[in-house]
Amino acid sequence: MKAKDLDKKFDVGENITQFLDLSKARRPGQEQKRVNVDFPIWMIHRLDKEAKRLGVPRQSIIKIWLAERLEKVA
Repeated sequence: MKAKDLDKKFDVGENITQFLDLSKARRPGQEQKRVNVDFPIWMIHRLDKEAKRLGVPRQSIIKIWLAERLEKVA
């Protein structure tokens, strides 16, 4: 299928996912890289307490708080 035909289908609201290879889909700027960070025990306990209160994993709390801080200073 030509790109202009795919564009037309998309523009009229047709579902075009059957024409896409989603196994190779990427979200630019959203790739992940693993990093190791050492926290004091008291901080881990407080992070775990807040994560439990919100019903989310510790990692989610850390990501959200870091993202909020980075947005604030940007």
